Amino acid sequence: MLIETELTPNPATIKFLPGREVMGAGTRDFATPEDAEASPLADALFGLGDVTGVFFGSHFVSVTIAPGAEWSDVKPDVLATLLEHFSANMPLFTPGSASGITVPAEDSSFADDPEDAEIIEQIRDLIDTRVRPAVANDGGDIVYRGFDKGTVYLQMQGACSGCPSSSATLKNGIEQLLKHYVPEVTEVRAV
Repeated sequence: MLIETELTPNPATIKFLPGREVMGAGTRDFATPEDAEASPLADALFGLGDVTGVFFGSHFVSVTIAPGAEWSDVKPDVLATLLEHFSANMPLFTPGSASGITVPAEDSSFADDPEDAEIIEQIRDLIDTRVRPAVANDGGDIVYRGFDKGTVYLQMQGACSGCPSSSATLKNGIEQLLKHYVPEVTEVRAV
């Protein structure tokens, strides 16, 4: 089995492509070792010590390392862990754990107004069809969190979370796209 790697715009994150489906549909973000307990693979990756984030995409795994850690030291262990997991056809999630698409818990401060339903549908459609595929190519994901008084709230995941260029992507790319197609959008903010 050959596992390919791709650099991402985030120097702390590498995208690993095992040549097979990982999540298929949906994504899953593991931001802490506690989150990773639901997945033997994510748990093993966090167990390497310098790993601070794991993200499962449709056909890839993005791994983020701690500041000060070097990919030259960590990458061989990550590759060995991925190779062992996928070669043995081990389950991605522990039996009985919540698996599948990660949807952040609803935050009451971002409760959508039912009167904005059409606007929100346009925003979600643009994010799903134009934004998410592009950020998935970079090893991450963007999740819609809410729309309030012209402001769209998005959560960055995987390689996008903590990426030095994520605020530029958010303001110069995503915000401009949404403002162009949805005039009611005045701003985009990360949460």
